[in-house]
Amino acid sequence: MTRLVRGGKAAYGQDVGILMMDNTFARLPGDIGNAMTFEFPVQFRVIDGSTNERIVWERDRALLAPYVGAAQELERSGVRAITTSCGFLAMFQPELAASVHVPLFTSSLLLVPLVKRMIRPDQRVGIITADSSALDETHFNACGWSATEIPVALEGMQARSAFWDAYPKNALEYDVDAVAADMRDAAVALLREHPDVGAIVLECTNMAPYAHVVQEATGLPVFDVQTLTNLVYEATHRVPYGDGR
Repeated sequence: MTRLVRGGKAAYGQDVGILMMDNTFARLPGDIGNAMTFEFPVQFRVIDGSTNERIVWERDRALLAPYVGAAQELERSGVRAITTSCGFLAMFQPELAASVHVPLFTSSLLLVPLVKRMIRPDQRVGIITADSSALDETHFNACGWSATEIPVALEGMQARSAFWDAYPKNALEYDVDAVAADMRDAAVALLREHPDVGAIVLECTNMAPYAHVVQEATGLPVFDVQTLTNLVYEATHRVPYGDGR
């Protein structure tokens, strides 16, 4: 039996592309910016000048064009799906998804409607975010939902110095254990203030290495950008079921 394969690109096997912000802090295994996080090869594209200041606080739409260009470059290279390194890039979700012909998911915030349907009607989704004062309906609406329809509880990291200095302030070095303690504190505070939370979504991609800490502190399901990336990878790489699978 003849088996044909189709070419058309220069390299193969790196099937998930990641649009990276222009940061230089250390990225632990589990972070979207560490290739060892994944059980499959990935490609990175850094968008020059895409700093935390311009994305999170200034919401600089001048960065949309270079993000579109980088996404299209990744598509031309042959990736089957594209994601990003910052949950606040949710503000560009409609435009970025429309710019390519492969699935593009900017943020774990896209998971919120799905997670809400998994929990009891009297529960809500908790969101731990890098900065709760900067996250609002602009990001939610771009992901296809509103807090007026899906009740959420936010807990921000802006008052927790170890996390804040490490990631939003782009530290050259940081204390991993201190950051983990900040994540635990945020998780406990979220449930103390909002005991009706039934599941947690981590907005910030840098939080994924600490997802187990959040779960240990709360006993709740914890979703993050890696949850979403693995889901989309599986959806775009279906293989035959074999014996024992």
